[in-house]
Formats: sequence, structure tokens, C-alpha cells
Amino acid sequence: MMEAFTYLKEAAYVLYIILIVGSVGVVISENRNPLKTIAWVLVLTCLPVVGLVAYAVFGQKWYKRHLIGKRSYKRTVQSPALRELRKTRASFPKEYAALADLLDKTGGGTPLPGNSVVPYFDGASFIIAMLREIASARKHVHLDYYIFMDDAIGSLVADALIDKARQGVQVRLIVDDLGTWKAKERFFKRLQAGGVEVVKFMPVHLSIQSRINYRNHRKITVIDGDRGFIGGMNVADRYVCGVPWGVWRDTQVMVSGYAAHQLQMVFMRDWYFATRTSLMSPVYFPTCGMDGSASVQVATSAPFDQWRPIMQGLVFALSRAKDYFFFETPYFMPTEPVLCAMQTAAQAGIDVRIIVPHRSDSTLTQLATRSYLKDLLGAGVKVYMYEAGFIHSKMMVSDDLLSVVGSSNMDFRSFEQNFEANAFIYDSDVAAALKKQFQIDQSHSRRITSQVWKHRSKHIKVKESIVRIFSPLF
Repeated sequence: MMEAFTYLKEAAYVLYIILIVGSVGVVISENRNPLKTIAWVLVLTCLPVVGLVAYAVFGQKWYKRHLIGKRSYKRTVQSPALRELRKTRASFPKEYAALADLLDKTGGGTPLPGNSVVPYFDGASFIIAMLREIASARKHVHLDYYIFMDDAIGSLVADALIDKARQGVQVRLIVDDLGTWKAKERFFKRLQAGGVEVVKFMPVHLSIQSRINYRNHRKITVIDGDRGFIGGMNVADRYVCGVPWGVWRDTQVMVSGYAAHQLQMVFMRDWYFATRTSLMSPVYFPTCGMDGSASVQVATSAPFDQWRPIMQGLVFALSRAKDYFFFETPYFMPTEPVLCAMQTAAQAGIDVRIIVPHRSDSTLTQLATRSYLKDLLGAGVKVYMYEAGFIHSKMMVSDDLLSVVGSSNMDFRSFEQNFEANAFIYDSDVAAALKKQFQIDQSHSRRITSQVWKHRSKHIKVKESIVRIFSPLF
């Protein structure tokens, strides 16, 4: 009996070694980003059992091909509606024409003129504005959110959506299955019973584990096809009530004009992806007036895209900056091109500043973020830590003309694995408003210098360095 048990134990051990070696071989053969390859090899070899399970759930690239349905997505992207949008082209100052072309050619969206853009810098003002626009909807309301909670704020918005649905307005809601996992199912059933069409984006099932690794991180609302919201705010109490240690600072913008058609296209693609049902119809793309002076370009990224429009646009914009480039991000785990672009711009004399949280909502991401700050400080980037609460804003402003607001964090996951959407806004008034808010946020932040940073305790530095190794996997 003991001999049989020993034999089974040895066989299981040999099988496990074969699985580990085989998995490492697959990781290497896929020619991934070297940083990710090294991270996965370390996980597989240094974390017995846990590493293998983690790779099965998060690591296999073949899920992209089998789950995402690239051909179906392309059919929607090449729709007549989008081709009509491409006929309308904004005029740009020469310094941003190349950026607009880059985003357009990489699938980041056509630049469209004549838009009104209103920024919101706190959850309360955003929710009030969104409720106002929902109440004024005449034909349809489309929402696409990573998080939509069943708390007080979520219930308030849900009631508004149900009211409109009962008035005969078409109301559709896409929520990310992982982002809303804490929300009770009866909450969404109540929405459905009230006439709201609710779809969960890429449901997570144990039989298809890696769906968990590709999430819809977008935060978009579209009202009647001619106005909408995009930014970093979800629908939940914390975006209004803050965190135990202070306020929740975030940024959302309302866009009125033809740029709302691009938000509509993002929603349409996600709806088709989740349901295989096309909503393409001229009724969802009404004629818009010239509501303002802003040219807006909605750039999207998805894990199966050939290019990385948001990341590439950011790198290119940094390379063309002449005076300053200011960033706000809750999580800073940059890809090598982004880190190098920031360092290069700062070393070239551009005033590059970044605000990150002093205290994050995640210990691991905080450690990973801080592990990269030395690289910035050494190149002359000015680094600030926001101390009034938690800064969740994904906002950039440069040279009094370019602004970027959206859902994308400055990390590997946002640039390479999530479904994201950012608005690139070319307008001096919007840039002035965002620059002013950045300066306000900076006044609530503590600047970190190289001298201060290098005197941190050794055990903190070690923890940050260890976590940084795995940052491409977060």
C-alpha cells in the first residue's frame, strides 16, 4: 500500500514538473513582451501550484483568438455609419495634425470638430449632470461601465433609467462582469424588469477561466446620439462619498456634438461583442450642430487590436511637447515606451509632472507604482503624491491645447489587456480648465524629490522591487 502511494506521489510530482516545463516553454515560444515573459517564468517556477493555476487563469494568449471573435468585431468597425463619420475631418494646428493622423490610422478614431466639452472633477457634479441628461433623453440612453454598483448612487441612477424605459425610451446598459461582481443579481433583474436591457460583458465562468483577464474598463454614457460622457468615473457611492482617508478625485467630461457619435460607436461595438446583435442604424447617429470649438478624437484600445492607439498617442504626444506635459493617474506601472518617453521629454527640458496617490486603494499597486518613481525622478520628472484622499483621475494636459480624459490608467493592463476609451481633446479652453484643476490637485499634493526618495527604509525598497517584477501581470 505504501509503495503504491509512493509511486502515485512520484508520478504526480513528475507530471507537475512536466506541466511547469511545458508552460514555461509555451510562454517563451509566444514571443511576448520580455518583461511579461520573465514575470510569468518566475511565477511558474517560484510559486508551486499557485503559479500554474495563475497561468491557467490569467496567462494564456490563445484565449484572445478563441473568445474575442475578431472577424465579428471588424464587421462592426467597418460599418457604413463609421465610414460616414470619417468623411468629417477636423482642422488642427500643425503641431497636432500628425497626432490626429496617428490615432486615426491605428484605429483610435476620426477627429471631429465643433464639439462642446464640459469637465467634471468630482463624482457629485458628474452624477447630477448625468441624471439631468438621462431625464432629458427622448429616444435612447446607452451606458457602458466597468462598475455599476447596487448601492445608493447605483440605485439612484437605476431608478432614473427605469423611469425613462417606462416612458418608451430605449435604455441599454453594459456592465463588466468582474467589475460588478459585488453587485447582487437581483439589482440587475430589477433593471431588466423595469424595461432596461442589461448585458454583462464577457461573463466569467470556471470553464473558461481566462475571460477574467480581459475586462471592459470603459466608462461611457450616450444620450440620444448627440451628447455623452467619458472619463474615469464609474457608478458607485465611493465616487461621490470618497474614501475613509479623504475625497475621491476623478475626472469626467460631457461631450456634445459629433464626437458623441464616436462614443456611440464604442457602445455599438461593445454591444455587438457581448450580444452578437447589431444596433447599427441611422436613428442612433442624428445630425448634430456645431455646439462648440473643441475638436475631439475618441481613441479606443482592446486586447486583440494590432496597434495600441492610446499608448502610441501618449508616447507621440510626449515626443512633440514643447512646454509642458502634466499627468494624473491612480496606478503608474508604465510600459517601457511610455516610461522612456516621459524620461526623454523631461531630459529635453519639457516640464513633465505627474500626480499619483499618496495612499492607494490597493497595497500591491501602490508598491508597484512607487517602484517606478526613482526612474522618473532621475530624469527630472516632477513627482507629486496626492494627500487629500484618493486620486483616481486619468487626465493629461499639454501646451495649453491638448487634453486627454478617459478610462485608461498608465499601466500594462490598460495599455495592453483592457477595453479602454480616452478622449483626445484639442481646445485651449478645455486645456485651461484641466490645467487649473491639475494645479489645484498639485496644491493638495506633496512633491517627492530624489533626496527624500532615496532615504526610504531598505525593507520598503525591497518590497517595491519584488512587486515591480510582477507589475506586468497586474
